Amino acid sequence: MSALFNLHDYEQAARERLSQMAYEYYAGGAEDEMTLRENRAIYERFKLAPRMLRAVAERDASTTLLGQPLKAPLLIAPMAFMKMAHPEGELAVARAAAARGLGMIVSTMATYAFDEITAAAPGGLRWFQLYAFKDRGLTRALVENAEAAGHKAVALTVDMPVLGRREADLRNQFGLPEGVIIKNIANLLSADQQSKAGGVLAYRSSERNDNLSWEDIDWLRSITRMPVLVKGILRADDARLAVEHGVAGVIVSNHGGRQLDGAVSTLEALPAIADAVGDQVALLVDGGIRRGTDWLKAMALGAHAVLLGRPALWGLAVNGEAGVGHVLDLLLAEFDMALALCGCHDVSEITRDLIFGMT
Repeated sequence: MSALFNLHDYEQAARERLSQMAYEYYAGGAEDEMTLRENRAIYERFKLAPRMLRAVAERDASTTLLGQPLKAPLLIAPMAFMKMAHPEGELAVARAAAARGLGMIVSTMATYAFDEITAAAPGGLRWFQLYAFKDRGLTRALVENAEAAGHKAVALTVDMPVLGRREADLRNQFGLPEGVIIKNIANLLSADQQSKAGGVLAYRSSERNDNLSWEDIDWLRSITRMPVLVKGILRADDARLAVEHGVAGVIVSNHGGRQLDGAVSTLEALPAIADAVGDQVALLVDGGIRRGTDWLKAMALGAHAVLLGRPALWGLAVNGEAGVGHVLDLLLAEFDMALALCGCHDVSEITRDLIFGMT
């Protein structure tokens, strides 16, 4: 294997190892993939205006998020079906993140059970990403099981009332490989339920709640002691409504360009949302981060932390836990370098005036 120097290298290496179906499922977006491309391209349009002569020999990227410590403001984004990339799937990703003092958001579509992931990385910080189902009993059970397994927050995905049209998956006739199941849902369904639906994957698609409203946020808050975040916000007015409904955090996300094609990029949406909610809630952003400077730009525009998505899967596909770890190490080193070169001692000094033309 040739040397891998950055996250782009890892994507190419992963593409060579994954089946076409798996790679295109992970990498693809909706329809013409305009939003998928724009999530990345927007980072190239924001320029940095670094500070000089700031005596930055000592730097510290650590922070707290919802009162929870992180060695750097980064969590692994929730992503489905990690076992397609590597047999250890979410277990390997959880261990790699925990070893570096970073967080992970476990998907409803995880291929290992909550308690299995916790056992693999008992000291790691984990949140749970929730898809709400028409059956509130099933939804409640997922939340309760996640909380019992030590998850510290729940992030409700709100941008998926219907599934975006992902044409690569249609061409490839996407289906889960043998031995890959949606473990936490399967554990709650009877064999009869699974059989009638045509399997857990079919159940997940047919029974997803397509009628979510702000009342569902209130209900979710009523059934758990975990802080509740909303994931999928792209408008300042929606962010303000989320705060009014008592959420602890907002995740600016367009589902990695996999839902509404033509939607605004997350970095472009971020400043207005940051202005709308300020420090009232934790503010996170995902989509398109491939360099330490991307990470710094997102924080300069108002994020308290970022989510890393597909590159973690590329590391997983290339070399399991070690591959994920190397991806994280590369990005952490780039972020530390960006801090130094922008004259920042810690994350509190990442302010909007570091973006050229903005104050």
